[in-house]
This record gives sequence, C-alpha cells and structure tokens, in this order.
Amino acid sequence: MGKVNLLVICGGVSCEHEVSIQSARSIIKNLDKSKYDTTLVCIDKKGTWYWINNIESVFDYPDYKTIPADKLGDVASLQFSKPTMICSKNKTKKIDVAFPILHGYLGEDGAIQGMLKVADIPFVGADVLSSAMCMDKHITKTIAKVNNIPIPKYVALKKDSHINLDSLNYPVFVKPNNSGSSVGISKVKSKNDLKKAIELAFKYDSLVLIEECIEGLECEIAILGNDEPKASGVGVIIPRGHEFYSYEAKYLDKDGAELIIPADISSETEKKIKQLAVKVYKLLTCRGMARVDFFAKKNGDVIFNEINTIPGFTSISMYPSLWLHEGIKYKDLLDQLIELARN
Repeated sequence: MGKVNLLVICGGVSCEHEVSIQSARSIIKNLDKSKYDTTLVCIDKKGTWYWINNIESVFDYPDYKTIPADKLGDVASLQFSKPTMICSKNKTKKIDVAFPILHGYLGEDGAIQGMLKVADIPFVGADVLSSAMCMDKHITKTIAKVNNIPIPKYVALKKDSHINLDSLNYPVFVKPNNSGSSVGISKVKSKNDLKKAIELAFKYDSLVLIEECIEGLECEIAILGNDEPKASGVGVIIPRGHEFYSYEAKYLDKDGAELIIPADISSETEKKIKQLAVKVYKLLTCRGMARVDFFAKKNGDVIFNEINTIPGFTSISMYPSLWLHEGIKYKDLLDQLIELARN
C-alpha cells in the first residue's frame, strides 16, 4: 500500500499566524515519513497560498516565528478536479487528506473547512458547522447554558449596544467573541480600565464579551474521536508573572506559565470535567479533536470556559502533552487524527 498524500496547511491571515507555523513545524517533524508523502502549504498574512518547495526548510529558521517571505516557495492553489489536486506553476499533486493547522480567523471558524469540503478533501478536525459554532464564544456559551452546562456570567456587547455596565463586579475579563490564543483579552480590575479593554477587544471583532472572573484552577482536557470520543486526563495551567494565561504567557515568555499533568484535583472533580467535556464535544458536533477548558473551584464546582477545535500542536502544547501522559506518542496521535479524518 502506497503512502498517503497529506496536505498540511499553516500560516493564515489571523493574528495567530506565527503560532500556526510553530504548530506546523512540530507536526512535520513528527509525521511518520514511511506513511505520508507530505506537502506543506503556508498561507501568508495577505492570504496567498505558497507551496513550500523544500519541506525541511521549515526548520531552517528556529529563531523566527514565521518563514521569511522570500523562502515561501511558489504560489499554489487547489484544482477542483476528481481527485482534487494541489498545483503550482511547476508541479501538481493529488491530495488524499488535509491537516489544516490554522488557528483563528479563516482557519478555525469553518472557512477553510468549507473550502476543503467543496474540494472533497477529507480533513483533520471539526466540520464546517462545528468549527463555526466553537469559534464563536457567544454561540458556544448559549448552547452550553441551554443544556445545563455551567458557564461564567457574561454580557455580549456590540459597538452600538446600550448596556448598563455600572453594575459589573470587578475583576472581569473582556474578550473578542471570535479570537484564540488569548489575543485581545484583558483582565480589568476597575471601571477606570474598562473602556480601554473594550476598545482593544473591538480591534479583533465586532462583538465583545464581558465575563465574570472565576476564582479557580484553569483546567484543560483533550478529546479525541468522532462518534465515540474519548477524554484524556486533566491538566492545569498556572500563570507565572502574568495576570492570566495571556498571549505573552503562552508564546513570548518561556517561563510565563507552568503546565501540570496530571492536575492536582479530586477524582470527583476530574470525573465532572471529563463528563462535561465529552458532553460539550458531542453537543457541538465535533470530530477528530478538541481541547476543552474549564475552571475548577475550591468548592468542587466546575465551570465550562471554552472549546478549541484546532489547539496548539507544538511539542509542549497541552493537547499532545495530555495524550502523551496517557501513553499516546505525538507521532501516533497524528496517525489517529489522520485516520479519523478519512473515516
């Protein structure tokens, strides 16, 4: 049996472009070369697709968070034929399955998934509707609330909204509705700082959430599967020198946070998190993978925070780390995800 022609897509136009490339580097490094004939496409920040001519060149720039523009390769596009092909001016190649590792806008919100579906290319991760729902924090929380899943109290704010914010209990978090990697998020401790935080969040989305601050452990759990998903153990994130697990703590400060696996929580709390995570995953019709985030309070209450359908995939990211603790090596996790995409 021949190799699977795998298309890995990274980069993208969102503010998470650099994070996506870091994830792609780890995926390329860990893929089993005896199983996959891999093509790497990097989408630049303007939206142009580039076929990386030498896939190993992605490792030539370890001190960069992106690939230099003059090293991106040839402009590429999909040929919507049967079978679908990836094409550039010099070459054409059939695609069996795609692994979009695009975080955020046009990568995690159903856009790229819709294009791949039209092209009849199986792909790793959630389908179009699921991706769109999970990316939209307001929609996700609405579905969770209707189904009796505990969520933080929040208000949704548009630019022309007339909402009385005088009754807020500080601190609060101000978030863009559609954003990942904590981009545009602020922890606000007083009314004096609220306007600035709202203005920042509106730079990333037309809908902003103002959410209560939950005192508790920030817990994350990995889900893997399609119709019968399984949950990993629970991990905890402890910010170091940062108010919360911000973009800076995640990616710019190597000592910005400590990831602890397994979480130091009771077996009862872990059971609650696992049950709620699988419930959220199924409600939002997820496939393949997702990381689900919760707050665990001292009194034993568990509060659902958000779900991420394309979690970070560096070697130290929480999603692969949680499965490694369960005994699934990174390369074997990739095999399972690609197999799930094709079923």
